[in-house]
Amino acid sequence: MKLSERIALARKQAGLSQEQLGEKLVVSRQAVSKWESVVRQIQTSLM
Repeated sequence: MKLSERIALARKQAGLSQEQLGEKLVVSRQAVSKWESVVRQIQTSLM
């Protein structure tokens, strides 16, 4: 499992939005989205 997948999974299991996680880590929602973006690219290529 890639780091980006682990970040997304942990965030979802904690019931947090990207914005909420960003606030907790003192980063922007966009930063969290970039960290997780590899997951979306992989999922899209599998379709």
